[in-house]
Amino acid sequence: MTVQEKSVLHKRMNRLSEVLGTLLVDGFHYLALFAIGGAVVWSAVAAFIGMAGKGHAGIDDILLLFIYLELGAMVGIYFKTNHMPVRFLIYVAMTALTRLLIGDVQAHQPREWEILTISGAILLTSAIWSLLHIQYEWIIILQIFCIGLMLGCFRWLSGSVKSGSCWINGLGMR
Repeated sequence: MTVQEKSVLHKRMNRLSEVLGTLLVDGFHYLALFAIGGAVVWSAVAAFIGMAGKGHAGIDDILLLFIYLELGAMVGIYFKTNHMPVRFLIYVAMTALTRLLIGDVQAHQPREWEILTISGAILLTSAIWSLLHIQYEWIIILQIFCIGLMLGCFRWLSGSVKSGSCWINGLGMR
């Protein structure tokens, strides 16, 4: 086999491996998106059936349905564009935090000044934290602010500054 024949064979093998690799990656991509989309729909339907079984839907139930809607929209946008819509992650985080705060307020019945104090502290620390990142574009600052809100709520709900217990308790896994 000559050097030229080896070079041609090498190029053909590279093209074949590139095509096969792209096919496998795309196949996994679509399979994973369908699985995630199916899980979102399944969870949303189960939540809706649970609400129908109760005979009513509370504000936390409605917010949960909005979370499923936002997750479904995220999957759809990612499916069509191959770009993760980070903006929808912010919507999900804000809706989840609202649901979490409403649920905690309903369960513990804190006084009005406690709610205002805690919410104000979370808002203030999130604003300061996001201003520390002023060199970024406004959308990045907004994302940082929302992450700050989420971490502040987790801190409030857990009653701890330890990161492990903060996340676990903040996610409602007490």
